[in-house]
Amino acid sequence: MDKQIIIIFGPPGAGKGTQSELLSSKTGAYLFETSRILEREFEKAESLSEDDPKRFIEFDNQKFDILYENKIWKEGLLCDPPFVTYLVMQEIQKLFDEGKSLILAGSPRTLYEGEKIMPFIENLYGKENIKTVLIEISPEVTTWRNTHRRICELVRHSILFTKETEQLVNCPLDGSKLMKREGLDTPESIVVRLQQYKDRTFPIFEFFKERGYEIRKVNGEQDVSKVYEEILKSIQ
Repeated sequence: MDKQIIIIFGPPGAGKGTQSELLSSKTGAYLFETSRILEREFEKAESLSEDDPKRFIEFDNQKFDILYENKIWKEGLLCDPPFVTYLVMQEIQKLFDEGKSLILAGSPRTLYEGEKIMPFIENLYGKENIKTVLIEISPEVTTWRNTHRRICELVRHSILFTKETEQLVNCPLDGSKLMKREGLDTPESIVVRLQQYKDRTFPIFEFFKERGYEIRKVNGEQDVSKVYEEILKSIQ
């Protein structure tokens, strides 16, 4: 069977991570989350000094400061697209070389990333092996979900907020402490992130259509299991 890529789009709080984890378990494809790649890079950057040359990355004839990218990311802004693209393409190439199919949760995020990343992955995986899904939720649902979001300290699982989980202090999957994402899930940053999604991610959908992709839309305000069933039907 050919290796494939499934791309899951959606606004903040749409459940991209949750649904991608379910799809990964079902298909065996590697769960590729841009946010985790950024978090990993920024965690490493915390040990860098102001004069450390490793704080800079060069890509597409531009130079990017990892410490600055970390700062704007915490404010709810999208990182510079070339910086993100560099990290994403490096990771995708590595995973392709390892023979893995991929589920991309929320990537590409901007038109620049789409224009760079899509030809790259089409060349690796073949256009016929790439499928796209958009999970739709309202701005109100985005705000509620993100202000109630908690992740685990160890693997960064996102834990659904329900009556059964609201009193939990530890992750039921790995036992580590549950925590809020610092600076990312406040009401103020969510307003910024929603506007960023509208201004910078929405244009990608037209780009995908022009490139011949059908973006299958799924109602993300249903139960997790129903959203999952709809996604499975849409990609089969």
